[in-house]
Amino acid sequence: MHENLITNLTSKDDKYACAIADKIISESQDTDEWYGYFDTFASLLNHPKSLVRNRALHILAANAQWDDNNRFDTILSEYLSHITDEKPITARQCIKALAQVGMAKPQYIPRILSCFHGADLSKYKDSMRPLIEKDMEETERLLTE
Repeated sequence: MHENLITNLTSKDDKYACAIADKIISESQDTDEWYGYFDTFASLLNHPKSLVRNRALHILAANAQWDDNNRFDTILSEYLSHITDEKPITARQCIKALAQVGMAKPQYIPRILSCFHGADLSKYKDSMRPLIEKDMEETERLLTE
């Protein structure tokens, strides 16, 4: 059953795929049941569809707390690259999800903050840039409290 759910994360039916992702994220708050699929979720980070990338970012963040094997180390650079994703909504989703990643893996906080401070946001429209900056400030505040 799990294999079908993962396949459905890339479904053309975005409403359904989002519901599957929400179920995985919710269950991942309380159990490591989905951690075994970490590499599969990580493979979705570079999916051509931004909605799929968003789902992967949040699922991986929810599973960071179960990462005793430090598998996140192998994908951290790729994950952080989405701070400046081509789609501003995905950049915002990544930045927000990084709060959960940093709380689960505090050793990443300096690198997360360094990426925030070095991020070139000039490619985003003037309407989106302040929102992304605000998300960065909020996540930084959560990680440095």
